[in-house]
Amino acid sequence: MKKISCILFWSLLLSISFCYAQKYSIVIKGGHVIDAKNRINEVIDVAILNGKIAALAKNIDINMATQYINAAGMYVTPGLIDLHAHVFAGTEPDHEDNNGFDAVAADGFTFRAGVTTVVDCGGPGWKSFATFKRNIIDQSKTRVLSFLNINGEGMKGVKWEQNLDDMDSKRAADMALANKEYIVGFKLAHWEGTSWIPVERAIEAGNLANLPIIVDFGGSDAHPPLSIEILFDKYFRPGDIFTHVFTELKRRDPIVDLNTRKLKPFVLSAQKRGIIFDVGFGAGSFNFNQAVPAFKAGFLPNTMGTDLHIGSMNASMKDELNVLSTFLAIGMNLQDLIARSTWAPAQAISREELGNLSVGAIADIAILTVREGKFGFRDIDGNRMEGKQRLECEMTIKGGQIVYDLNAIASNPTK
Repeated sequence: MKKISCILFWSLLLSISFCYAQKYSIVIKGGHVIDAKNRINEVIDVAILNGKIAALAKNIDINMATQYINAAGMYVTPGLIDLHAHVFAGTEPDHEDNNGFDAVAADGFTFRAGVTTVVDCGGPGWKSFATFKRNIIDQSKTRVLSFLNINGEGMKGVKWEQNLDDMDSKRAADMALANKEYIVGFKLAHWEGTSWIPVERAIEAGNLANLPIIVDFGGSDAHPPLSIEILFDKYFRPGDIFTHVFTELKRRDPIVDLNTRKLKPFVLSAQKRGIIFDVGFGAGSFNFNQAVPAFKAGFLPNTMGTDLHIGSMNASMKDELNVLSTFLAIGMNLQDLIARSTWAPAQAISREELGNLSVGAIADIAILTVREGKFGFRDIDGNRMEGKQRLECEMTIKGGQIVYDLNAIASNPTK
């Protein structure tokens, strides 16, 4: 009896010791961490516990973790934030990005690209946000936020987006204030008229709810497009966002002059005043003839939104990492790109609990590799640029849980 009691005692002691040793749920070993908020750009280990970042230090013991990831030769970054996506997928015909067939299901296209947070860019308006929350936000493992369309019908189609009577600043603001956890601003898209009323109503909603606006100018070939200089100088407030910044379409006013091929001087001035410029690559909104001269003139986009939807994911855009890889080919460095797809968008949408690896922060993490080789990238007009590097996602962790593991690199320390 005494022998059995002794065995039980030592078994219990070993069990307690083992549990005590398992201090972390996950330890990521040997990865090169890039964290813009905390100015980290070095090889350092990362530990996770209870869905939060628990420690960043050299040589964290893997035996203190339930799982470990050998990230040697890889980059460890905060989970990427896509500021411009269309995830209001549905089954309604002729509804485009508002419960329609043009939007995509978030989870199928985020984690495999290192993205843990997407902002739907104007799919729902105040009339359809309840459906968006119920069908998309509440059902997605990806963190889904929203720029609410100033048009009540949302992105149902261009003809709907011309209805000034449906642009209700008060109702849009009320919906945003009632859903502060999810709505991060207001979207104006595809306006084809010459009036500034839609911009004024979006700004009014922004002022009522104390939120930024994001603008995608449409315009038609029948008249000169609305001036982006007037938009920036007269209407935009610091923190407001101009998306599709590198577009070169006749119906839009570009940032690079079409005749001189020089960056318009007011663009850099606007950026210095706090206006945010988003890539918004999409299926029709990115051209090397705009991006390359702008980069050479010292202009870098603030955020790296994809404009993800059915029309762009199988075209030149593809996904967030392809967008970042395209800008590597143009000449941006990896640190700048990670900052603009993590901490910068987190600040732009006032979600500063995201986009960083501070101790205590939500453990949203992307583990990336940079493949060396010969790669090709295209813009929406078919122009091609060659690059020597391509980013690939090895693993994505959302809230401390592994949600994507390309090459099964997660291991148990005891095996």
